[in-house]
Amino acid sequence: MKTLTIAALMTGAAMPAAAQELAPADRQQILATVEAAQKPIADTALQIWKFAEVGYQEQQSSTLLQSKLKAAGFAVKPGVAGEPTAFVASFKNGAGPVIGVLAEYDALPGLSQAASPTKQSIGGDAGHGCGHNLFGTASTYAAIAVKEWMVRNKVAGEIRVYGTPAEEGGSGKVYMVRDGLFNDVDTVLHWHPGNTNSASQGPSMANISGKFRFHGISAHAAGNPDKGRSALDGVEALDAMVNLMREHIPDRTRIHYVITNGGKAPNVVPDEAEVYYYVRHVDPKVVVSVMDRVKKAAEGAALGTETKVDFEVTGGVYSLLPNEALMKVMDRSLRSAGAISWTPEETTFAQGIQKTLAPGAPPLSSVGEIQTAVMEDDALGGSTDVSDVSWVTPTVGLSTATFVPGSAGHSWQNVAAAGSSIGAKGAVLATKTLALAAADLFRNPTTIAAAKAEFEKKRGPGFTYKAMLGDRKPPLDYRKAPAAE
Repeated sequence: MKTLTIAALMTGAAMPAAAQELAPADRQQILATVEAAQKPIADTALQIWKFAEVGYQEQQSSTLLQSKLKAAGFAVKPGVAGEPTAFVASFKNGAGPVIGVLAEYDALPGLSQAASPTKQSIGGDAGHGCGHNLFGTASTYAAIAVKEWMVRNKVAGEIRVYGTPAEEGGSGKVYMVRDGLFNDVDTVLHWHPGNTNSASQGPSMANISGKFRFHGISAHAAGNPDKGRSALDGVEALDAMVNLMREHIPDRTRIHYVITNGGKAPNVVPDEAEVYYYVRHVDPKVVVSVMDRVKKAAEGAALGTETKVDFEVTGGVYSLLPNEALMKVMDRSLRSAGAISWTPEETTFAQGIQKTLAPGAPPLSSVGEIQTAVMEDDALGGSTDVSDVSWVTPTVGLSTATFVPGSAGHSWQNVAAAGSSIGAKGAVLATKTLALAAADLFRNPTTIAAAKAEFEKKRGPGFTYKAMLGDRKPPLDYRKAPAAE
């Protein structure tokens, strides 16, 4: 980026042109392209919803999105960063800005649910309780709309889609960042299904997740208990020490765990046991420090129970680095795209969902509103591997109303909405907004320059990216429990 000095200004050097709103002709072209694709968007999102594939197992979902991009003229490179279901799709139209769009498509285990306002499993295990079927679809069609606009208007630059697996605990994007796949990107756009329409930006929580596996000695629990050393005792001792630790960790640290293997029968001393931990905080340094203390507690638990323990890190992400310059672009793009309008049938469906929620849910009319975009100070309650992308290139996100107001994240209610026309309408709005934002940035290189300057200032001097999960390979089987010995 060129710097204008005071001397240059005094000699009459030209100031960079101020960013301009997207021209009406550009806006109309893009919106018309997305409007024409409403049915393919809904159909593609529903297909991925039915696939309901968990992290690193999204073969059908990834292949479907790749096929749409190939058919639209993108060059697709599958299996990047050691992740079989990851891909990078690119359309290049000469030298110019490089703008990336993130696409997710993994489901959550244990959330099988029909597209119904009442709780009703459809068999299988997983469901799209975070709406990633909508996420990946909208990002893909947004890039296709931008590509068509670039060709029609001879706009120079490159639009890329990053197919990113295993966001739900698998840190799929981290391996892509670590492999340098974002190093030459000027800006990255993403979105997420939600309860509101908003371009507000804020930090998320950094996170390290992993599994502690204890190894003991099996024995008959009644006949020879003295011969056994219980791996489950090690897990329970660790959990007890961590619960005592909660009083002595920095405020707003979050620690969660679940015992994923506690033995097979009460009359057998378990020789294998496993507990799965998450540690979160807005400051990545705090996360590393607290997880180190949890590891020490695990060593103590093993010592006290005469067992052995090992630790496998399954994920690790930074906190999200928000960008105000890009937020303004996303906000005006959202407002240009307009809000959502539900049919009477969709309203009835949503009312049925709200009957299953706690009292005090926002009114259904809120889905037709666009929230004021603000830079949030407080960290969001969750974590995302988008955060690592935001530390290597300026990044901006968006939320659209794909769920029923008041619904909780990772819920059966969200699975139901994500498989309905309510979810599809939110995805269409996201498609329009992402496409408009990308076109805005292609037309306004000064905005990209401003976003980069803000990005560098927030990262601080001398920053070097280092993945929080170290040099481990992608945990392609991280959703699977270890086999019992």
